[in-house]
Amino acid sequence: MEIESLGIEGAWICRSKVHSDNRGEFQEWFKKDEIYSNTGFDFSVSQANLSHSRFGVVRGIHYSLATKGQAKWVTCMAGAIQDVILDIRSSSPTFGKHVSVNLEAGSGKAILIEPKLGHGFISLADDTFVAYLVSSPYSPLEEFEINPMDPVLGIDWGLPTEQLVVSEKDRAAPSLMQRKSQGNIPS
Repeated sequence: MEIESLGIEGAWICRSKVHSDNRGEFQEWFKKDEIYSNTGFDFSVSQANLSHSRFGVVRGIHYSLATKGQAKWVTCMAGAIQDVILDIRSSSPTFGKHVSVNLEAGSGKAILIEPKLGHGFISLADDTFVAYLVSSPYSPLEEFEINPMDPVLGIDWGLPTEQLVVSEKDRAAPSLMQRKSQGNIPS
């Protein structure tokens, strides 16, 4: 497994070898020991999630303020996404910066995100399935969102705003600076 920093502390792109033959494909898409040896981050899975989206669906920007945080291992099982990781740590030198990575089914790529980072994506194809392994279970009182169209963030979702399919909750979410002024981001 190849693991490379994405330029924001705590965010990596991970590449697994995909073995193909006349039967199809096989890959070892999650290897805890290799993750730890390459990053020093001990990722333990507490919950597995799966989302199914059509083209143009934006999910996020989401994050957790759970006591032990919520790390994520994200991979695309069918279709394709543009994955976005946002640094929401107010004391970080990259606060407010984001990185985008395209993940396609069968590519062998996954994203590893440590706790205290925001995460979202846009589906680039119909019938896109995204699998998330997370380090802490869903906790509604500790889950937050940031408006994915916050103009200060400058995230290019690749489509005109009127063509994006965004939940009411995400569309009505506060901006990053509003969340900061509310004290609802990691310090």
